[in-house]
Amino acid sequence: MFASPAFAQAAGTGAGAGVAGLLGIAPYIAIFAIFYFLMIRPQQQRAKAHRAMIDAVKKGDEVVTGGGIIGKVVRVMEGEVEIDAGSNVKFRVLKSTLADVRNRTAVTAANDAKG
Repeated sequence: MFASPAFAQAAGTGAGAGVAGLLGIAPYIAIFAIFYFLMIRPQQQRAKAHRAMIDAVKKGDEVVTGGGIIGKVVRVMEGEVEIDAGSNVKFRVLKSTLADVRNRTAVTAANDAKG
């Protein structure tokens, strides 16, 4: 009476279904591309630059360890460096724990006291 019969329609086959499927996956591809260029790629470049900086450590460089200890490199070994933290305090750390290599020729402010 009030209900009309419902007839099933055949699923689209052919070129129309392929385009619809591609349009359905396009937002996911766009989101991945955005994540890659805004997050993944810059992080990989920072890691590569940090690795190159650590590999270039040489005797006399001022370094900062991951724990915040600042000292001068006394000796460089295969995977370790020996650091002089002053007052006859020397210790060995792994190269991978170095957080930063400070530039020895950094310009200091005119009002900084040298000592």
